[in-house]
Amino acid sequence: MNVLLDTNVLGRMTEPGHAQHQLAVDAVAALVGRGDSPCLVPQVLYEFWVVATRPVAANGLGMTPSQAAAEIARLERLFTVLPDSPAIYAEWKRLVATHSVAGKNAHDARLVAAMTVHGLTQLITFNTADFARFPGITAFDPASLTAPPTP
Repeated sequence: MNVLLDTNVLGRMTEPGHAQHQLAVDAVAALVGRGDSPCLVPQVLYEFWVVATRPVAANGLGMTPSQAAAEIARLERLFTVLPDSPAIYAEWKRLVATHSVAGKNAHDARLVAAMTVHGLTQLITFNTADFARFPGITAFDPASLTAPPTP
């Protein structure tokens, strides 16, 4: 099954010094280990660019544009990138109206629109609450994929 990786997971995977780095890496490995295919949509890569090229002092990764481009090329080699289409915009408009989405949460609605168009139902993110309003979408925290099973 294809599972979307959120931008914050990519950011943590790319930042070895971050406290959640290993958790993000292990969660993606767990997905692959169970036979799932981690995937991306263009929006995740646009958002990653913003974070990657923002200064560290402003909660970014402090990469130069050429470093960010190289990292995106690496991510494109590692993960399937599902294409954008006009259907995503139409689905986004429906979602924001149906769920009264306001402000920056409209970005999350666009990810859900892309997921819906591509038939994805699962997302790995450190911000699971941001996706709770959308029926049919299951957002998993990376820790839930790496936790040992309960007896």
